[in-house]
Amino acid sequence: MNQGPTVTLSIPFEQAEAAVRAALAQEGFGVLTEIDFQKTMKAKLGIDYPPTLILGACNPQFAHAAMQVAPEVATLVPCNVVLRETPAGVTVETVDPAMLVQVTESSDLEPLAADLRAKLDRVFSSLG
Repeated sequence: MNQGPTVTLSIPFEQAEAAVRAALAQEGFGVLTEIDFQKTMKAKLGIDYPPTLILGACNPQFAHAAMQVAPEVATLVPCNVVLRETPAGVTVETVDPAMLVQVTESSDLEPLAADLRAKLDRVFSSLG
């Protein structure tokens, strides 16, 4: 898997979540889905996990443009941004948008993936 932007924050989980949501919004992303992994694993399997939240972030302009190039990219959107509580702090991570090009084998997505990576880099830079 291609590792994308990652940062570890030394703030409480709830503050990290608020900061991530604000940074995503600043770059034109909305959160379409969210999965409280900790709560789900506890409810479904009785397993204790540290706080883990998966935010399905989507930049509508990117999604529209990408769908025009390669409709199968729909299987890869929204873009998951994961917050995990770790001993070092709250780790925030996502995959490299270049994965969209690899998975779809559509080189026409390269400029879009590069633009998306730049947006995500700005999101993560603003956090750290």
